[in-house]
Amino acid sequence: MVAQASLDSKLDPILFTRQLVEIESTTYHEGAAGDFLEEFLRGRGWAVEKTAVPQPAESGRSDPRWNVYAGPAEGSPVLVFSTHIDTVPPYIPFSEDAEFIYGRGVCDAKGIIAAQVAAAEKLRAEGYAVGLLLVSGEERDSAGAKVANDDAKGSRFLINGEPTDNRLALASKGALRAVFTAKGKMGHSAYPELGESAIHKLVEVLGRVLALELPVEEEIGPSTLNIGQIEGGRAPNVIADHAEAQVLIRLVGDSASTRAAIEECAAGLAEVEFTLEIPFVRLRSIEGFPTMVAKFTTDIPQLSNWGEPLLLGPGSIHVAHTPHEKLAKRELLEAVDLYVEVAKRLLA
Repeated sequence: MVAQASLDSKLDPILFTRQLVEIESTTYHEGAAGDFLEEFLRGRGWAVEKTAVPQPAESGRSDPRWNVYAGPAEGSPVLVFSTHIDTVPPYIPFSEDAEFIYGRGVCDAKGIIAAQVAAAEKLRAEGYAVGLLLVSGEERDSAGAKVANDDAKGSRFLINGEPTDNRLALASKGALRAVFTAKGKMGHSAYPELGESAIHKLVEVLGRVLALELPVEEEIGPSTLNIGQIEGGRAPNVIADHAEAQVLIRLVGDSASTRAAIEECAAGLAEVEFTLEIPFVRLRSIEGFPTMVAKFTTDIPQLSNWGEPLLLGPGSIHVAHTPHEKLAKRELLEAVDLYVEVAKRLLA
């Protein structure tokens, strides 16, 4: 059952955030949170649809997880607010003090869900045809957004929510993930001439990668690169026959030149596979609203059928994904009014 407080005529975004945070929904575990949101929104008079999002084999799970769409009882929304249900691990319980709320998801993105629902209800009360799209899987592969894009509702605008400090994003960087695999020949480390070290090859490749001059986009900044994982070898006294590294590039502009440069770094030494690509996107701004550049990726590229996108939300990306995730209560409440104001400007 939905808690009675959630059925009050006026939604309390702080209480609603607490209710959401108290339901663990790390990626692949979004089912219970989706069930709660469906019941909550239906109880407040929204027409609600709950759509299954498949579990990938890597999750090792078969329990359901969902996208939740809430919209007008009749007709199509002209504007849809969207963000994600899932969070990164580990789960952190909710807590609060006079100024802040704390816990996994308070800013990424359960506080954003609360602000968007409160804003949508204010707009609905004034006669605006708006909707809400809450998806699973954003933190891993945008699986929910991909499912939702096949069932768009005809909206003209999409306001996606991520922590932007309540500033409109001028752009969102893309992402390119490359996996390098080097192969060698095992041997005794005292006789390196009898073996062939995969690790030595990989180190040379990664040195080339670190020396790359990556693209720079005017007003946005440079592409950035992180070598996030390295593994390989058998023992210190064994010449390594296998080594692998994973690299993530935060893209600005088109990926073609970066892909070509990465492949050239690996030529003759290692194989390279590109396992993820999310494009760089420029976004709309509105006169009079503060702006920023999102150096992170979002679901926006996978929601192309939902209307012209904007990116806006309370909270700082610098505390998201950390043990110290928090959100100022004042900022959460300000986000509600900001979402309403942006929507009205778009629909004027």
